[in-house]
Amino acid sequence: MKNITRDNLTDTVKSSFAQIDDERQRHLVNRLVHHLHAFASETGLSHEEWREGIAFLHRMAEISSPSRSEFTLLSDVLGLSSLVDLLAARPGATEGSVLGPFHTRGSPWVDNGSSLIRDNAGEPVLIQGRVTDTDGQPLSEATIDFWQNADNGMYWQLDDSQPQDNLRCQIQVQADGRFELATIRPRPYLVPTDGPVGELLRVSHRDAWRPAHFHIIVEAPGHRSLITEVFDEADPWLDKDAVFGVRASLVRPFKPASDAATAQRMGLPANYLSVDLPIRLARED
Repeated sequence: MKNITRDNLTDTVKSSFAQIDDERQRHLVNRLVHHLHAFASETGLSHEEWREGIAFLHRMAEISSPSRSEFTLLSDVLGLSSLVDLLAARPGATEGSVLGPFHTRGSPWVDNGSSLIRDNAGEPVLIQGRVTDTDGQPLSEATIDFWQNADNGMYWQLDDSQPQDNLRCQIQVQADGRFELATIRPRPYLVPTDGPVGELLRVSHRDAWRPAHFHIIVEAPGHRSLITEVFDEADPWLDKDAVFGVRASLVRPFKPASDAATAQRMGLPANYLSVDLPIRLARED
C-alpha cells in the first residue's frame, strides 16, 4: 500500500494519467494537475474555499444551456479566452478574438449579399470584405459564420421579442473571396450578470460592458479557422472590454455611405454605414 503524503500526492496523481494514449492530451492533463495542485498549495486552499469553488461551478452548470455558456463567459472574464487567441496568432493573418457565450451552431445559410435587417430597428450597415490567404490570394471556398446583438443590445437568446437566430447567418464567399452582408450597427452591452460570473464581476468591482462588435468565424480548407470580432471605432467602451477582446487591428470605422446602386441592390436606405472587412487566413501548420 502506498502512503499518500503532501510530498508525493501530486506526482502520484500525475502518474495515474500516464497511460493516456494521446501524447498531447497526456501532456495537458499532466500540466493541469501540476498547476491545480500548485494553486492549492500556494494559496493554502481551505475546505470551505474548496466547497465554495465547487458550488460556484455547480451554479455555472445550472444556468448554462445549449444557447448560453456560463463556462465560456468565465473563460472570457478571466482573460483565458483572449490568451488562447493570442497564442494562436500567426504572422500576416487576421487577429483572433473571443468566441463569446452566445454562439450557436447551425445558423441559417443565406446567399452572399443578403440582408439580415428585416424587422430590426437600428442604423443600417453594409459589411463588405474579402477572404484571402496571407499572400493575398483569394480563398474561394471560405465560409463565414456571423452573429451580433440587436439594437437593444441583446442577443436573441436573452430576448423573447426576437425570433430565433435573429441577426446571424452563414454565407459562402464568391469565387474571388469577396462577400457582403447588410445588417444593423451593433450596440455595446452588459455581459450576463445574473449568474456566478456576474457575482465574480461584482465582488471585483469590474465593469461588465462590452464594446459594440460583430462576431465572425471564417473557415477555408487547408487554412487555420479564425474566430474573431470586429469593433466599432466610435464605441466608448473600447478601453474597458469586460472580456479583453479588443485588438487595435480589429477596430474599424463605420463610414457614412450613400451609393444609390449599392443601396438598391442590398435593399438599404439612401444613407447607410459602410464597414470594410478584409480577412486573411494562415495556412494550417
